[in-house]
Amino acid sequence: MSADSLTLHPLSDFLAPWLKEGVPDLETLNAFAAARGILTGAGVPLHFVSPPDDDEGYEERAWRCGEVATRADNRHDLFNALIWLSFPHCKAAMNRRHHEALSLARAARSEARGPMRDALTQFDECGVIVAGTVPELWQALCDHRWREVFVERRAELLRTTRLVVFGHASHDALAAPFVGLCGKAMFVELDAAWLDLAPAQALDQLDARLAEILATGSFAPRDWQPLPLLGIPGATVDNEQPEYYDDARQFRPPRTMRAGSSPGNR
Repeated sequence: MSADSLTLHPLSDFLAPWLKEGVPDLETLNAFAAARGILTGAGVPLHFVSPPDDDEGYEERAWRCGEVATRADNRHDLFNALIWLSFPHCKAAMNRRHHEALSLARAARSEARGPMRDALTQFDECGVIVAGTVPELWQALCDHRWREVFVERRAELLRTTRLVVFGHASHDALAAPFVGLCGKAMFVELDAAWLDLAPAQALDQLDARLAEILATGSFAPRDWQPLPLLGIPGATVDNEQPEYYDDARQFRPPRTMRAGSSPGNR
């Protein structure tokens, strides 16, 4: 993959520092990882390697010996590596939780992945972090009140909230975005001081805070909220127009309660 073949989408711009000298090869990625002192879930130094010719799973290899399979000239794997570099504590926490779940499954002689591993994989691939100081905006997103958040309260959203694409598959898809491209979002409440930090420091603090949540929480796929990526301010110039959010292909109407249902069943 040449430097000319990789154009970052605006939602991927925070990854640009790793690409200042062009698209990094394995040697360069490993130099970055060593400089950051990145460890996988077992506390083993991280190494990006060509995919080995065996049947050991990605997470187990990362846990056992710190090796993260990374195909050359593969955009999906490159973005996975860049997320490891940008969110090392989050990725290590997820690796540790995968290993714990795998160990429990083996002890029970079960081949089922279980909801925790499914949720972790979904967030790893397509996660979006909604980080900010106003939980009410997050609740409005959960309720699909798109125009309220992205049009009527857009200035407030930009002032109080940062929406960060975590999932490496989403970054890959954003290289050629399409109508309906959607992420799996979670909310991380932070204080106002965080919003004023320099980008690198803000990213490091977000990594640490989210890693704490991922390390201790119990998750299932239903816990992630669907978030149309092209609705995020800055994702496309088209969404600067209010009518953009009238497109039901991307922005499904607000949720309604069925008779006899409770909020926990929505």
